[in-house]
Amino acid sequence: MPVATVGETATNEVSVSEETIEAFAELSGDENPIHLDDEYAAETMFGGRVAHGMLSAAVVSGALAGLSGDIVYLSQELSFEKPVFPGETVEASVSVIDDLGGDRLAVETTATVPERDERVHSGEAVVLSVPHGDE
Repeated sequence: MPVATVGETATNEVSVSEETIEAFAELSGDENPIHLDDEYAAETMFGGRVAHGMLSAAVVSGALAGLSGDIVYLSQELSFEKPVFPGETVEASVSVIDDLGGDRLAVETTATVPERDERVHSGEAVVLSVPHGDE
């Protein structure tokens, strides 16, 4: 499989359920009640439970895996812009924007909630893109 190149894009989509949020809390150890407690979360600025920001950011990782070659995440700059609520879908899209040399690429990352037509976070990643296996 060839390596990713400037202009290449990929997407990934994940449905975020209450069960997804609970599993992420268990996996990450982040048991903040804004994610897990309906009564507590109802009193916050969001008016209800929200997904962990890093849960929605993890959808970007799946999109990066859709690029050509073996992709290794090196860094990510990320701005969280809107919350994700249980029952919504996060759709991440990535676009290779620059060849940084040495198999490193700059990738624009964005995640949206299509149900609300809103961007929930955006940023830029640096990845290593190498041919798969012995190619």
